[in-house]
Amino acid sequence: MNTEIVTLDEKEIDPVIIARAGEIIKNGGLVAFPTETVYGLGGDAFNPDSSKKIYAAKGRPSDNPLIVHIADTEDLKKVTPEIPVSAQKLADAFWPGPLTMIFKKSPDIPRETTGGLDTVAVRMPSDRIAAEFIKAAGGFVAAPSANLSGKPSPTEARYVIEDMNGRIDMIIDGGESQVGLESTIVDLTEDTPVILRPGYITEKMISEVLGSEVIFDKAIVEVASDVAPKAPGMKYRHYAPKAPLTIVEGDPGDVVAKINELGNQDNACGKKVAVIASSENIPGYDGSFIIKDVGSFDHEEEAAHLLFKTLRELDDQGADVIYSEAFKESGVGYATMNRLIKAAGHHILKIRR
Repeated sequence: MNTEIVTLDEKEIDPVIIARAGEIIKNGGLVAFPTETVYGLGGDAFNPDSSKKIYAAKGRPSDNPLIVHIADTEDLKKVTPEIPVSAQKLADAFWPGPLTMIFKKSPDIPRETTGGLDTVAVRMPSDRIAAEFIKAAGGFVAAPSANLSGKPSPTEARYVIEDMNGRIDMIIDGGESQVGLESTIVDLTEDTPVILRPGYITEKMISEVLGSEVIFDKAIVEVASDVAPKAPGMKYRHYAPKAPLTIVEGDPGDVVAKINELGNQDNACGKKVAVIASSENIPGYDGSFIIKDVGSFDHEEEAAHLLFKTLRELDDQGADVIYSEAFKESGVGYATMNRLIKAAGHHILKIRR
């Protein structure tokens, strides 16, 4: 397949290109497009064959649900028969933006789109290119992240091209994603809202808007192979770089010392060592390592924004082994650690004095 690659500026969106992208979706094709979180791989949410094409392009298991992207809150009525009051409150507070909500699905939404579930995940992106594209496509675009299954989600078009060139009809380059992590997913089909995937919109933010308790699904931290995932990223291996990744957790001084010790052992075996580190600790690392600065330990948003980009760059640089510091598990940092733990295959080295 010949993949058309186009560039758009959200300050001056070319209507001809947007219209062409929309027609591809209406005709059953696939288009990768930018959002504020990560790049999405879009197909017609009402066309079961489009969803099958998405799964095939990604190499993604077909029981992993897709997210339906909309550009108008009124369109919620076409994908779900029931909009809880809690959903309206969250939409007023966070849409358009990096929040996905799960509803009971309309019969019109094919089960191929929802991974066989009777629920549907819906999001309204804030990215202007995404919004115009969704409208041109008919208003309902099913989309996971635009990467091969298991690899880090792409925050730049060059990584979409690396994974999807020749597999899909069009790639829209809209620049670097602002957030850098996929959306928060909250399930509103139960009595108590349940966060299925942490993200930029935190548990505290959701709880404050709803004025009620919000809980985390235990599958966020546990691996249950016999349970169908209720949302993207809950079950299968995700976000992994090519090199094995180990998270080292403990007192900062001890972490730096342990990574230096392990990294020097790897160096002695001829391996190229990389370290993902907070700004404060970088001076303490061996100068022979590839060092990736993901910002200050106290700036959670910076690490969240840079994580996927960093993992992709380490692939580009040919790292043979990667060590990462653990990050603060509060606010957005909880989402960062969620993705980092998945990328490491839950391989965490805890240093205790």
